[in-house]
Amino acid sequence: MIQLTGVTRRFGLTRRAQIAIDDLDLTIAEPGIHCLLGRNGAGKTTLLRLIAGNLLPTKGQVLVDGRATTTFHVPTQIAYVEPGTGMYNMPVGELIAAANRIQDGFDPDFAQTMVERFELDPDKRYRALSFGMRTMLTTILTLANDSPIVLLDEPALGLDAIARERFNELLLTSLDANPRLIVISTHLIDDIAKVAQHLIVIDHGRLVMQPSLDDVDERAYALTGPTAQVESLVAGLNVIGSVREGVTMVADVYDDRIAVPAGVRIERLGLQDFFIDLVGSGRDA
Repeated sequence: MIQLTGVTRRFGLTRRAQIAIDDLDLTIAEPGIHCLLGRNGAGKTTLLRLIAGNLLPTKGQVLVDGRATTTFHVPTQIAYVEPGTGMYNMPVGELIAAANRIQDGFDPDFAQTMVERFELDPDKRYRALSFGMRTMLTTILTLANDSPIVLLDEPALGLDAIARERFNELLLTSLDANPRLIVISTHLIDDIAKVAQHLIVIDHGRLVMQPSLDDVDERAYALTGPTAQVESLVAGLNVIGSVREGVTMVADVYDDRIAVPAGVRIERLGLQDFFIDLVGSGRDA
């Protein structure tokens, strides 16, 4: 389990010091895939580095399985992969063999199966792979590890649409073989929605919301119809965004579902629109 209590992380010592994480309280406890969403500069990478012990908080406390992360204790139960993480320039097959030799709990059969499934040439050296395939290999080796917590920062960066589908397959196969807590930071919202079970939405270093995907599917919806009718329907509901176009209004809602009269359309709100409503300007106009 991951717990952050009152965590702030500043960069710099002057009055103009950048606050990347701002008095953040966060608990991540359930096994499964947790998708970390936020705009550029929202603090996603800083948050992952704090959890991994690569950074220490300026204020507050980070606990991993009940133990505080300090200069003297970096959580060994976490596997963390940053963008552009490199490896020794060895052939793919030799990298798997080396990981198996030096890592307790490494699953070489899983790694080999995934390499074959994603058509990585075992004789090809790491630097001869495309950027996307390097990312895929790094992720395979990470998920073949038995670490109970895995942190992946923009792991699908550089992957094309087909490779991203395969990446999602890799995540689900890994989770099925070894249930654990996986936190993924990504900009590819619609892609990750296919496999994630939980969301962590942050903005300006603060937690905005931490719902399950099932909750978003059930409670996030859009109402479209005559302005007066829609305004009457959403009175007292949690409206997260709206736009008026002439006599028509679209209201994005995050609340219990309601029955609507003829002339008003109710539709599921996509995850990307939900995210924009929460941290962007929304649909307000």
